Order: sequence, then C-alpha cells, then structure tokens
Amino acid sequence: MDSLRIEATSCSPLIDFDAEAGTLRIEGESYPENSFDFYAPVFSWLEDFLKEPAPAVVLDIGLSYLNTSSIKCLIDVLEMLDTANAQGRPASVRWHYDRDNDRALDMAEEFKEDVTLPFDILAR
Repeated sequence: MDSLRIEATSCSPLIDFDAEAGTLRIEGESYPENSFDFYAPVFSWLEDFLKEPAPAVVLDIGLSYLNTSSIKCLIDVLEMLDTANAQGRPASVRWHYDRDNDRALDMAEEFKEDVTLPFDILAR
C-alpha cells in the first residue's frame, strides 16, 4: 500500500501516513475551509490501511489548534483506530503538545477520555 502525504498549509496540517512503518502523523493547525473534504482522503486511506495485515499503528498528533469541524474529523480517526485496536490490531496515540499551552493539554486529555487504546500525552 502506498503512503499518504498532504503538505501543510496556513490552515491545514501536515498529513504523513507511512504505510510501511505504520505511523500516521498529523501536525500543525487544522482549520481548513471544509474539514470534511480535507480529511476525506485520510479516512479513505486509513480504512484501506486497516484492512491490510500490518504491524502496530501509531498516530502521532502535534496539533496546536483545531476548529470544531476538525475536532469532529479527528474524533472519527480516533474511533477508527480504537475499533481496530479492540479487534486485535495494535494501535496507539502519541499526542504532543506545547507545555506552555494549558488549553492544548486539556484538549488532549478530552480526546484521551473518548478512547480505550493506549494514549500518551507528551509535553514538548
């Protein structure tokens, strides 16, 4: 399976999914004009990737800002991984946040409450 890479813009994050390594990286700020259109290839790629036998999946998140619709999209990604993990496909999350941004920590903790897969919150 091919990897997926979408370069960051001023309002959308870097998306870097390495199929061989099983790493999914989302980094930057996320407030595209239409979040659902922006994240559609991410959902499609992840759905196909999770059908394939592969090693553990790690989602590395480094988002400093998300608008409401991006939050919904990220919840959908986390739910896909949580379901895969519950079905025996090892999946985990590493959420990176700026230690000077209490709101970013709060947001990460809220996301963590919504899933059962391993979820580490890491200050940088």
